[in-house]
Amino acid sequence: MEKLRCCASFLENSKPYFAMISLQFGYAGMNIITKVSLNRGMSHYVLVVYRHAIATAVIAPFAIFLERKAQPKITFPVFMQIFFLALLGPVIDQNFYYAGLKLTSPTFSCAMSNMLPAMTFVMAVIFRMEKINMKTVRCQAKVVGTVVTVAGAMLMTLYKGPIVELFWTKHVHPHQSYTVESSDKEWFLGSILLIIATLAWASLFVLQTKALETYKSHQLSLTTMVCLVGTLQAIAVTFVMEHKTSVWRIGWDMNLLAAAYAGIVTSSISYYVQGLVIKKRGPVFATAFSPLMMIVVAIMGSFILAEKIFLGGIVGSVLIVIGLYSVLWGKHKEKKDEDIDEIPDPIKSNQVNGNIISVIEDIEANEVDLQKAQANNKKLAISVPEMPHMRVHQEP
Repeated sequence: MEKLRCCASFLENSKPYFAMISLQFGYAGMNIITKVSLNRGMSHYVLVVYRHAIATAVIAPFAIFLERKAQPKITFPVFMQIFFLALLGPVIDQNFYYAGLKLTSPTFSCAMSNMLPAMTFVMAVIFRMEKINMKTVRCQAKVVGTVVTVAGAMLMTLYKGPIVELFWTKHVHPHQSYTVESSDKEWFLGSILLIIATLAWASLFVLQTKALETYKSHQLSLTTMVCLVGTLQAIAVTFVMEHKTSVWRIGWDMNLLAAAYAGIVTSSISYYVQGLVIKKRGPVFATAFSPLMMIVVAIMGSFILAEKIFLGGIVGSVLIVIGLYSVLWGKHKEKKDEDIDEIPDPIKSNQVNGNIISVIEDIEANEVDLQKAQANNKKLAISVPEMPHMRVHQEP
């Protein structure tokens, strides 16, 4: 029985780890499939439209069924928040990310996406949602991590370096590659596009904090509306940027797979699973697994796409991961301090100054004992004079 309990406890505690590892493989597959689809000529504007249209269709039934009660009213300020969330996420972030992915490589794009926590910290400081106090270790960790992350991104952008041969890539011939060679100029442009995409995603997180105050108990509804409005915005952008009607054509091919996979796995299932993990273990735990996606993409890309990995990308990726965990450690310490600050004063004083309360209780108990002792002494004082008198009469 004890072994069964231990196994059940181990499986229960391991669920968040298995979930996040599975998500990283899901994200990695999205990058690989999308890269193949873009290289085969699919417009990234159209891909964004189909992706979020499918995501809306998948999430909407759950939002209607699970969150149909007590829906918040959509006032003009709330609608503007949803509008800008859709503009930052589905439109700006996704279009710039796909454009950067097409000009660089899946591994490079994943490495750049690890800048997100540092970029979010910078945006929060700009909008005065974060206060910088360099006297605290946690703030020093976040600032240093941000600087290291930016340095890694700049290194990856400005320095490509020689090709690093992996032992399994020696057997892959050039004609087997599904990737398109990018010039140094295209690589630099792709890096800038990926940085802009990360900035847009970080801005979305900052704005989403405000929107979640209204939709605190209706996150699926908020996601559905953001995807829906984002789809409409993406359609408008596509009509402006793409003038050929043939770009909308999609069949039972890699283009449909890329749109369906990104919409169902990346924008629907991942949202639900990641929400459960964040609710149980916190956002820092969920974000800490993002470097694993980069490793998985590097291995899958070198096998499936015969992707070439450059020295500058490896060194820059290492710096970004170091900066990422430095920022996450600072955020973790900050969250722990906030949890302590949120404890009510009586409970906090009981935890921090428990000795004082125990001393007070001892003093009160001693006072009661002293009063009892005094009462007993009074009784003794009345009976003591009679004792000698009684003894005198008993003596012969």
